Amino acid sequence: MATNVQVTFDCADPLKQAGFWAQALHYVMPDPPGFATWEDWARAQGLPEEHWNDAAAIEDPDGDGPRLFFQKVPEGRAAKNRVHLDLNVSGGRGVSIEDRKVRVFAEVERLKALGADDHRGAMDQAGEFWVRMNDPEGNEFCVQ
Repeated sequence: MATNVQVTFDCADPLKQAGFWAQALHYVMPDPPGFATWEDWARAQGLPEEHWNDAAAIEDPDGDGPRLFFQKVPEGRAAKNRVHLDLNVSGGRGVSIEDRKVRVFAEVERLKALGADDHRGAMDQAGEFWVRMNDPEGNEFCVQ
């Protein structure tokens, strides 16, 4: 049996990052266990309000993809990511390169509207096509 994984992001604003990635990946924020809202849960735990945005998580509603966890850290991002997400939206090699590009560029526009940027632009190498992007806090990811 495979080991389940969670991907953890260090960030300045966990709720904002969780919101972006939930929309980007069509994920959802899980419901708090036994409470109507996460604020109600935090109050019941005795967490001071200034710590309510210390962490957030999102999950694949179908249970297939990994859970993403966002934790507040005091330091900013200092260098290039050592690990990044690839969002596979093109349909793969069974789809013509022209159709893959149309799908990728449509997704890039949707993600830009959510707060991502594509300052590095498109790459086309050895029959592969992708666009390198940054999430709202500057973490790199690719759309292919």
